[in-house]
Amino acid sequence: MAFLNMEQQTWAFTFGILGNIVSLMVFLSPLPTFYRVYRNKSTEGFQSTPYVVTLFSCMLWILYALLKPGAELLVTINGVGCVVETVYLAMYLVYAPKAARVLAAKMLLGLNVAVFGLVALVTMLLSDAGLRVHVLGWICVSVSLSVFAAPLSIMRQVIRTKSVEFMPISLSFFLVLSAVVWFAYGALKKDVFVAFPNVLGFVFGLAQMALYMAYSRNRKPAAALVILPEQSKEEAAEGKASCGGAEVHPIDIAEVHDLQAVVVDVDVEPVTYAAASGMVDGSVGRPRAPEQLVIKPDMVTVIAAEA
Repeated sequence: MAFLNMEQQTWAFTFGILGNIVSLMVFLSPLPTFYRVYRNKSTEGFQSTPYVVTLFSCMLWILYALLKPGAELLVTINGVGCVVETVYLAMYLVYAPKAARVLAAKMLLGLNVAVFGLVALVTMLLSDAGLRVHVLGWICVSVSLSVFAAPLSIMRQVIRTKSVEFMPISLSFFLVLSAVVWFAYGALKKDVFVAFPNVLGFVFGLAQMALYMAYSRNRKPAAALVILPEQSKEEAAEGKASCGGAEVHPIDIAEVHDLQAVVVDVDVEPVTYAAASGMVDGSVGRPRAPEQLVIKPDMVTVIAAEA
């Protein structure tokens, strides 16, 4: 155990508190993502892997901090992390499709139950306390590196789709800040197991921010879409349809296929919507929900928004 003078202890404690605060922001940064999951009742293209691996990492760091004297600040933030990641994964399991839900459950049982149990058992069987800390420390380093590398799959998706929709900039920013603070804490505490993985965390965080800045410029404003009743198609084709004074242009089918995403926000009364479209559930005569409707290219017109 490295002995620290009073000034080093003070600075280490300060950076430890800052690390707790920043890491809490990292844990909470996916909140908008999971609010979206809750609102849409769907996980869409989001993956469970980063959250499963992060939960596993938090569990290991708690075990490491309990075995090493003077590491109480690692216990506090990783305890909070375990709670937050568990809530995220619970929401994911509720709203994910069946295949994704089964995969996430298998990963949880395999990694967070079986592997963690094996690591804890092997560690406790070691008689030497110093060796116990070193073995667990290197395991924590390996898992932390995988946590920092976990967003590589998201980065690959960003490059492939040229869209940053599934990579929030707030998470990347707080990852960089967290890596800097915890590296300083580890260096002051002379704890290589804390300092070393945050070097890679800093690099990956910067890479994510660079990707975000590169591909966020490619985003185009979403076109406003209006679903017209069958009897209005001919009028729209002749340019006679209007909506709130805006200019309405017909769309070619080819143009519709070129769109990356189509977002329709229907804000009308269900009965009026059903009456206008003529679409109801035949069994009980209830209006069909907007998300059940299939939008065909020849039913859609684009409203040109004025700059």
